[in-house]
Amino acid sequence: CLAWFVGSFAVITDVACHRSPSSRVFVTNTPLTATPRDTTLTDHGTEGYMPPNPAHGTLYPTVQELTEPRTSVLLECNDNPGALHEILKYFWKYDINITHIESRPSKNESFEFFVDFHATPNAATTSALLDNLKKETRRMLVLDARNVPWFPRHVSDLDVVANRILDAGTDLESDHPGFNDPVYRERRVGLAENAMNHRFGNPIPHISYSEDELATWKAVYERLETLLSSYACSEYLKILPMMKQHCGYSADNIPQQADISNFLQRTTGFQLRPVAGLLSSRDFLNGLAFRTFFCTQYIRHHSMPLYTPEPDIVHELMGHAPMFADPDFAEFSQEIGLASLGASDKDIERLARCYWHSVEFGVCREDGQLKAYGAGLLSSFGELEYSCAPYRPAGDADEYPELLPWDPVVAAETDFPITTYQPTYFVAQNLADAKQRMRKFCESMNRPFYARYNSNTQGVWVDRAVALDEQLAVEANPY
Repeated sequence: CLAWFVGSFAVITDVACHRSPSSRVFVTNTPLTATPRDTTLTDHGTEGYMPPNPAHGTLYPTVQELTEPRTSVLLECNDNPGALHEILKYFWKYDINITHIESRPSKNESFEFFVDFHATPNAATTSALLDNLKKETRRMLVLDARNVPWFPRHVSDLDVVANRILDAGTDLESDHPGFNDPVYRERRVGLAENAMNHRFGNPIPHISYSEDELATWKAVYERLETLLSSYACSEYLKILPMMKQHCGYSADNIPQQADISNFLQRTTGFQLRPVAGLLSSRDFLNGLAFRTFFCTQYIRHHSMPLYTPEPDIVHELMGHAPMFADPDFAEFSQEIGLASLGASDKDIERLARCYWHSVEFGVCREDGQLKAYGAGLLSSFGELEYSCAPYRPAGDADEYPELLPWDPVVAAETDFPITTYQPTYFVAQNLADAKQRMRKFCESMNRPFYARYNSNTQGVWVDRAVALDEQLAVEANPY
C-alpha cells in the first residue's frame, strides 16, 4: 500500500506529451484537493463570472473522453541531470498522453515519480513503453486501478443521480399537515413529475403558484425578515438585496428557480437542479462537486405556514440559494462535494456531518456577535433566534446551546438531531476561515484519488486510474 502525501510533492498536472498543438504543461505546488478560486471569477464575488460559452466549442467532453483507459506507474530514478527527460521521451515516442506526474525525493540519492497516462495496460504500445521505462529506472511498479463506488464524471450525469430519490416527494407521513388534503397531494405529484422529467441542458420549468402557496411564502418571509437583519451573516445581507433585484425575491412573490439559477451561474458558477424528493448523502454531495444544488420544488402546507417536517422551497430559496452567490461559501460547498466523489461509505458519513454542522447549521462571529450562515438557521425564525441571540428565552427556549470552534475533524464525528433545535453549533471565524479548515480536512482524508472540477467542460478530472461500478457507469452515461 503506497501512501501519497500530495501536499509535500512537486505536482505537474495536465502534462500533454501527445503530439498535439493544444498540448500544454501546467505546474503547480497546490495540493489537488484544493480547488483554486475560478480564474474567471473576480474578487467582487457577485460580478464577472463567465459560464462556458457554446460558441467556443463543445460544452462537455464525450463519454469516451471521460472513461478513456488509464494506467498508473510508480518509478524510482537516479537523481541525475536529465533523468526525467530520459523517461518522458518514451511517452513522446509511443504517442501516449500523460495526465499526471508527481515526484518526491527518495532514499539512496534517487527520486520517485508517480505517472498516470492514457493507455490500456495490455496494449502493444503500452507494453513497449513499460519495457523501456523498466530499463531506464531503478524500479517500476504498475499500480492497479482503484476500485471505487460509481460517481458522476460530468454534470450531465446528475440526470441519473437526481432520480435516485429516497422518496418520491409525494409519500407524506400520516402526521404531515397536508396528508388529508387531496389538492395539496396532487400538487406535490405534479411538481415531482416536473423534476423527474428535467434533463441537463433544458431550462428549469416555470411554476405558477397558487394563492395558498403565495400566502404561505408571505407568512414565512415576513416573519424571517424581521430577524435576518439582526442574525444573518454580512455576506447574506449583502446578497439578499441582489436577489430581490435580479430574482424577484419579495414577500408577495415566490422567485422562479430558473431566475435564481441563472443569477448564481453569473456570480459563482453555481446552479440549481430540480429534484423530486430526498437523495442519499452520497448523491446529494456529489452534486456539489459540479457546483450544482439539488433543489426541492414544493412548499409546506398552507394550514401551518410556520412549520415544515421536511425541506421545502422556503428552506432552499431563503436559506441556501443566497449563500451560493458568495465565492467563499461556493468554494466551501464544492470542496465537500469533490471530497465525496468515490469516497467510502464511512467518509460519506463524515462529510455529511461536516455539511450539516456548517452549510446547514453553521454560525460565525462578526464583531463579537454570533451570525448565521447555515441554511437551516437562515430559513427558521425560531432556531435563528435560538442559535444567535445573546438573551433567553429565545426561539421559545430557555437554555443556551453549546458553542464549539469550527473544526471539521470534530464536526465529522458529531451526531445531530433532525427534529429539534441543535444542541451544539460550530462557530467559524468567518467564511474564508470555514473554507480553509474544510479544505485542510479534505486533504487529510485517505481518498482513493484527487479530483478537480473544470468549469469549462463541466466535468471532473481525477489524477489516477479508477475502476467504477460498471452497471451504474453504463446507466449514467447514455450519451
